Amino acid sequence: MTEACEVIITAPDPTWLADLTRRLVEDRLCACGHNIPEIRSIYRWKGKIEETSEARVALHTRASLVPAIIERVKAEHPYEVPCVIATPIAEGNPDYLRWIEDETRTP
Repeated sequence: MTEACEVIITAPDPTWLADLTRRLVEDRLCACGHNIPEIRSIYRWKGKIEETSEARVALHTRASLVPAIIERVKAEHPYEVPCVIATPIAEGNPDYLRWIEDETRTP
């Protein structure tokens, strides 16, 4: 088990999400982000079924940095309730996992 985790964020605008990803990497809150410019989201919001196009990013970071990422996203995101979820990375290439640790800051 490592401290590495993957954080998923969705947003309505792929350019905005790529810019956020870049800022998070620059601030060493994540080592990288794999952006997918278009996904289809179907969800219930305020009693109504919604279907919309969104962008998605998978950030690779440390679990201890997730609270800082959540705070940043909540402060900057255009949604009232942005999707930010984290899952642990149980196993992986040890060199890659070390790279994630080396490229992120200690909280």
